[in-house]
Amino acid sequence: MVSFKINSEVVSFDGETDTPLLWVIRDRLQLTGTKFGCGIGQCGACTVHVDGVAQRSCITPVASIEGRTITTIEGLAPSEDALHPVQRAWLEHDVPQCGYCQAGQIMAAVDFLERFPDPSDADIDENVTNICRCGTYDRIRKAIHRAAEITSGDKS
Repeated sequence: MVSFKINSEVVSFDGETDTPLLWVIRDRLQLTGTKFGCGIGQCGACTVHVDGVAQRSCITPVASIEGRTITTIEGLAPSEDALHPVQRAWLEHDVPQCGYCQAGQIMAAVDFLERFPDPSDADIDENVTNICRCGTYDRIRKAIHRAAEITSGDKS
């Protein structure tokens, strides 16, 4: 049995320990914001945070998260009335087109901004490697810059 905390709730999984975390999140825990994209860790639609660090859940065996803390898109905002700065910026810049990859994009951007609080376009292009089939990269880049402003205290 594998026990871990997800979005502040302690849970246990008693299935096969090589099951990808993505399927535990979606099928067992019914948290469907995390999406299946490629299944090989390339696209990033399945990005969640493991102990605060972005990780592709489709290639993460559930056994590797024993005792760890997972955050999905559902657990990112402190409350329904208080979105995370990245979520606010995503809405301001109308980032999603089809929206399928956006939960993973947001989770990757949150982790990225922890490491690059004042990013350049080159920093974003080099470090945020999630794929958007609709090609909304310009809006993603603008939203990441805006989230950095919000986080630094420039709330204008």
